[in-house]
Amino acid sequence: MEDEIIEKEVKTILVVDDEPSIRDLLKYNLGKEGYRIIEAGDGITGLNMALEEKPDIMLLDIMLPKLDGLSVCKRVKNSLNIPIIMLTAKAEEIDTILGLELGADDYITKPFSIRELAARVKANLRKVEVVSTSNKEADEVINDEKKKESKIVVGDLELDLDKFEVKVRGEIIDLTLREFEVLKFLASQPEQVVTRETLLEKVWGYEYFGDIRTVDVTVRRIREKIEKDTSIPKILITKRGVGYYIASN
Repeated sequence: MEDEIIEKEVKTILVVDDEPSIRDLLKYNLGKEGYRIIEAGDGITGLNMALEEKPDIMLLDIMLPKLDGLSVCKRVKNSLNIPIIMLTAKAEEIDTILGLELGADDYITKPFSIRELAARVKANLRKVEVVSTSNKEADEVINDEKKKESKIVVGDLELDLDKFEVKVRGEIIDLTLREFEVLKFLASQPEQVVTRETLLEKVWGYEYFGDIRTVDVTVRRIREKIEKDTSIPKILITKRGVGYYIASN
Protein backbone atom coordinates (compact mmCIF):
# COMPACT_ATOMS: atom_id res chain seq x y z
CA MET A 1 0.00 0.00 0.00
CA GLU A 2 2.77 2.39 0.92
CA ASP A 3 4.57 1.62 -2.35
CA GLU A 4 1.43 2.50 -4.30
CA ILE A 5 1.16 5.88 -2.55
CA ILE A 6 4.81 6.67 -3.27
CA GLU A 7 4.37 5.72 -6.90
CA LYS A 8 1.42 8.07 -7.31
CA GLU A 9 3.47 10.97 -5.98
CA VAL A 10 6.22 10.57 -8.58
CA LYS A 11 5.98 13.42 -11.11
CA THR A 12 6.23 12.62 -14.80
CA ILE A 13 8.24 14.86 -17.13
CA LEU A 14 7.78 14.63 -20.89
CA VAL A 15 10.93 15.68 -22.75
CA VAL A 16 10.42 16.51 -26.44
CA ASP A 17 13.67 17.23 -28.27
CA ASP A 18 15.08 15.92 -31.56
CA GLU A 19 18.61 15.66 -30.14
CA PRO A 20 19.13 12.24 -28.49
CA SER A 21 22.08 13.58 -26.48
CA ILE A 22 19.88 16.22 -24.83
CA ARG A 23 17.11 13.71 -24.13
CA ASP A 24 19.64 11.33 -22.58
CA LEU A 25 21.16 14.14 -20.50
CA LEU A 26 17.80 15.22 -19.15
CA LYS A 27 16.58 11.69 -18.60
CA TYR A 28 19.67 10.81 -16.56
CA ASN A 29 19.90 13.98 -14.47
CA LEU A 30 16.20 14.61 -13.87
CA GLY A 31 15.74 10.92 -13.24
CA LYS A 32 18.24 11.23 -10.40
CA GLU A 33 15.98 13.93 -8.93
CA GLY A 34 13.24 11.34 -8.59
CA TYR A 35 11.17 12.19 -11.65
CA ARG A 36 9.74 9.71 -14.13
CA ILE A 37 10.98 10.72 -17.59
CA ILE A 38 9.25 9.94 -20.87
CA GLU A 39 10.59 11.23 -24.17
CA ALA A 40 9.84 11.96 -27.81
CA GLY A 41 12.06 13.00 -30.71
CA ASP A 42 9.57 14.87 -32.90
CA GLY A 43 6.56 17.15 -32.52
CA ILE A 44 3.84 14.71 -33.60
CA THR A 45 5.05 11.97 -31.27
CA GLY A 46 5.45 14.48 -28.46
CA LEU A 47 1.92 15.83 -28.93
CA ASN A 48 0.37 12.35 -28.97
CA MET A 49 2.42 11.27 -25.97
CA ALA A 50 1.35 14.36 -24.00
CA LEU A 51 -2.34 13.75 -24.68
CA GLU A 52 -2.09 10.04 -23.86
CA GLU A 53 0.29 10.11 -20.88
CA LYS A 54 -0.86 13.45 -19.37
CA PRO A 55 2.53 14.28 -17.81
CA ASP A 56 2.89 16.69 -14.91
CA ILE A 57 5.20 18.99 -16.87
CA MET A 58 6.63 19.21 -20.37
CA LEU A 59 10.08 20.28 -21.60
CA LEU A 60 9.57 21.23 -25.24
CA ASP A 61 12.14 22.19 -27.86
CA ILE A 62 11.08 24.84 -30.40
CA MET A 63 12.80 23.41 -33.47
CA LEU A 64 11.29 19.97 -33.99
CA PRO A 65 10.71 17.77 -37.05
CA LYS A 66 7.15 17.00 -38.23
CA LEU A 67 5.53 19.65 -35.99
CA ASP A 68 7.29 22.66 -34.45
CA GLY A 69 7.36 23.19 -30.69
CA LEU A 70 5.18 26.31 -30.67
CA SER A 71 2.39 24.43 -32.47
CA VAL A 72 2.77 21.49 -30.07
CA CYS A 73 2.58 23.88 -27.11
CA LYS A 74 -0.61 25.50 -28.35
CA ARG A 75 -2.34 22.16 -29.02
CA VAL A 76 -1.30 20.66 -25.68
CA LYS A 77 -2.51 23.74 -23.78
CA ASN A 78 -5.89 23.46 -25.51
CA SER A 79 -6.35 20.07 -23.88
CA LEU A 80 -4.17 19.94 -20.77
CA ASN A 81 -3.46 22.39 -17.97
CA ILE A 82 0.18 21.48 -17.41
CA PRO A 83 3.31 23.68 -17.19
CA ILE A 84 5.35 23.82 -20.39
CA ILE A 85 8.97 24.98 -20.39
CA MET A 86 10.19 25.81 -23.89
CA LEU A 87 13.78 24.96 -24.83
CA THR A 88 15.32 27.41 -27.29
CA ALA A 89 18.77 28.01 -28.77
CA LYS A 90 17.98 31.62 -29.66
CA ALA A 91 17.48 34.42 -27.13
CA GLU A 92 15.59 36.34 -29.85
CA GLU A 93 12.77 33.78 -29.71
CA ILE A 94 11.88 34.73 -26.13
CA ASP A 95 9.26 37.29 -27.20
CA THR A 96 7.72 34.72 -29.53
CA ILE A 97 7.52 32.09 -26.81
CA LEU A 98 6.03 34.30 -24.13
CA GLY A 99 4.38 36.92 -26.31
CA LEU A 100 2.08 34.74 -28.39
CA GLU A 101 -1.09 33.27 -26.92
CA LEU A 102 0.43 29.81 -26.72
CA GLY A 103 0.28 29.25 -22.99
CA ALA A 104 3.97 28.49 -22.49
CA ASP A 105 4.86 28.96 -18.83
CA ASP A 106 8.58 29.48 -19.14
CA TYR A 107 11.61 29.15 -21.38
CA ILE A 108 15.28 28.34 -21.01
CA THR A 109 18.00 28.94 -23.58
CA LYS A 110 20.54 26.37 -24.71
CA PRO A 111 23.11 25.59 -23.52
CA PHE A 112 21.59 25.45 -20.05
CA SER A 113 22.83 24.13 -16.74
CA ILE A 114 21.06 21.09 -15.37
CA ARG A 115 20.92 22.77 -11.97
CA GLU A 116 19.05 25.75 -13.41
CA LEU A 117 16.64 23.58 -15.39
CA ALA A 118 15.94 21.38 -12.37
CA ALA A 119 15.19 24.51 -10.32
CA ARG A 120 12.73 25.72 -12.94
CA VAL A 121 11.02 22.34 -13.18
CA LYS A 122 10.63 22.27 -9.41
CA ALA A 123 9.33 25.84 -9.29
CA ASN A 124 6.73 25.26 -12.01
CA LEU A 125 5.51 22.04 -10.39
CA ARG A 126 5.30 23.82 -7.05
CA LYS A 127 3.12 26.57 -8.57
CA VAL A 128 0.72 23.92 -9.89
CA GLU A 129 0.42 22.40 -6.43
CA VAL A 130 -0.24 25.81 -4.86
CA VAL A 131 -2.96 26.60 -7.39
CA SER A 132 -4.51 23.15 -6.94
CA THR A 133 -4.61 23.65 -3.18
CA SER A 134 -6.13 27.10 -3.62
CA ASN A 135 -8.85 25.65 -5.85
CA LYS A 136 -9.73 23.00 -3.28
CA GLU A 137 -9.92 25.59 -0.54
CA ALA A 138 -12.09 27.80 -2.71
CA ASP A 139 -14.53 24.94 -3.29
CA GLU A 140 -15.00 24.68 0.45
CA VAL A 141 -15.93 28.34 0.88
CA ILE A 142 -19.62 28.60 1.72
CA ASN A 143 -19.70 31.72 3.82
CA ASP A 144 -20.74 34.85 1.89
CA GLU A 145 -18.44 37.05 3.91
CA LYS A 146 -15.47 34.87 3.06
CA LYS A 147 -16.44 35.05 -0.60
CA LYS A 148 -16.31 38.82 -0.45
CA GLU A 149 -12.80 38.61 0.94
CA SER A 150 -11.76 36.47 -2.01
CA LYS A 151 -11.96 39.49 -4.32
CA ILE A 152 -9.44 42.24 -4.88
CA VAL A 153 -10.76 45.53 -6.23
CA VAL A 154 -8.40 48.36 -7.15
CA GLY A 155 -9.89 51.15 -9.22
CA ASP A 156 -11.22 49.70 -12.49
CA LEU A 157 -9.53 46.38 -11.77
CA GLU A 158 -11.34 43.48 -10.09
CA LEU A 159 -9.87 40.03 -9.39
CA ASP A 160 -11.98 37.08 -8.31
CA LEU A 161 -9.52 34.75 -6.58
CA ASP A 162 -11.99 31.84 -6.47
CA LYS A 163 -12.74 31.91 -10.19
CA PHE A 164 -9.26 33.07 -11.28
CA GLU A 165 -11.16 35.77 -13.16
CA VAL A 166 -10.18 39.35 -13.95
CA LYS A 167 -12.48 42.21 -14.89
CA VAL A 168 -11.53 45.67 -16.09
CA ARG A 169 -14.34 48.21 -16.02
CA GLY A 170 -16.74 45.27 -15.66
CA GLU A 171 -15.45 43.41 -18.72
CA ILE A 172 -13.97 39.93 -18.24
CA ILE A 173 -10.36 39.77 -19.44
CA ASP A 174 -8.87 36.47 -20.60
CA LEU A 175 -5.49 36.00 -18.89
CA THR A 176 -3.19 33.02 -18.66
CA LEU A 177 -2.62 31.61 -15.18
CA ARG A 178 0.83 33.22 -14.97
CA GLU A 179 -0.56 36.60 -16.02
CA PHE A 180 -3.28 36.29 -13.39
CA GLU A 181 -0.72 35.48 -10.70
CA VAL A 182 1.38 38.51 -11.59
CA LEU A 183 -1.65 40.80 -11.52
CA LYS A 184 -2.86 39.27 -8.26
CA PHE A 185 0.50 39.81 -6.56
CA LEU A 186 0.65 43.45 -7.65
CA ALA A 187 -3.03 44.20 -6.97
CA SER A 188 -2.79 42.81 -3.44
CA GLN A 189 -0.47 45.73 -2.62
CA PRO A 190 -1.62 48.71 -4.75
CA GLU A 191 0.69 51.69 -5.17
CA GLN A 192 3.59 49.59 -3.85
CA VAL A 193 6.40 49.21 -6.37
CA VAL A 194 7.52 45.60 -6.78
CA THR A 195 10.87 44.82 -8.37
CA ARG A 196 11.23 42.41 -11.27
CA GLU A 197 13.43 40.22 -9.09
CA THR A 198 10.71 40.01 -6.43
CA LEU A 199 8.09 39.08 -9.02
CA LEU A 200 10.41 36.43 -10.43
CA GLU A 201 10.85 34.96 -6.96
CA LYS A 202 7.29 35.25 -5.65
CA VAL A 203 5.31 34.46 -8.81
CA TRP A 204 7.64 32.21 -10.79
CA GLY A 205 9.28 30.75 -7.69
CA TYR A 206 12.84 31.40 -8.81
CA GLU A 207 15.13 32.42 -6.00
CA TYR A 208 18.38 32.24 -7.88
CA PHE A 209 17.54 31.44 -11.47
CA GLY A 210 15.49 33.17 -14.09
CA ASP A 211 15.64 35.94 -16.66
CA ILE A 212 13.90 39.18 -15.71
CA ARG A 213 12.91 39.53 -19.38
CA THR A 214 10.33 36.89 -18.54
CA VAL A 215 8.69 39.40 -16.22
CA ASP A 216 8.87 42.27 -18.72
CA VAL A 217 7.29 40.25 -21.53
CA THR A 218 4.52 38.97 -19.24
CA VAL A 219 3.77 42.49 -17.99
CA ARG A 220 3.62 43.73 -21.57
CA ARG A 221 1.11 41.02 -22.44
CA ILE A 222 -1.04 41.92 -19.43
CA ARG A 223 -1.02 45.58 -20.47
CA GLU A 224 -2.15 44.71 -23.97
CA LYS A 225 -5.21 43.10 -22.41
CA ILE A 226 -6.15 45.52 -19.62
CA GLU A 227 -5.05 48.97 -20.80
CA LYS A 228 -6.93 51.21 -23.23
CA ASP A 229 -3.64 52.65 -24.44
CA THR A 230 -0.50 50.63 -23.69
CA SER A 231 1.70 53.68 -24.40
CA ILE A 232 0.01 55.52 -21.52
CA PRO A 233 -0.90 52.79 -18.98
CA LYS A 234 -3.31 53.78 -16.24
CA ILE A 235 -3.55 50.51 -14.29
CA LEU A 236 -0.24 48.64 -14.44
CA ILE A 237 2.48 51.26 -14.09
CA THR A 238 6.24 51.04 -14.59
CA LYS A 239 8.56 52.70 -12.08
CA ARG A 240 11.55 53.16 -14.33
CA GLY A 241 14.63 51.35 -13.12
CA VAL A 242 12.75 49.72 -10.23
CA GLY A 243 9.73 47.63 -11.16
CA TYR A 244 5.95 47.72 -11.44
CA TYR A 245 2.89 48.66 -9.42
CA ILE A 246 -0.91 48.86 -9.68
CA ALA A 247 -2.35 52.37 -9.55
CA SER A 248 -5.24 52.76 -7.12
CA ASN A 249 -6.98 55.55 -9.09
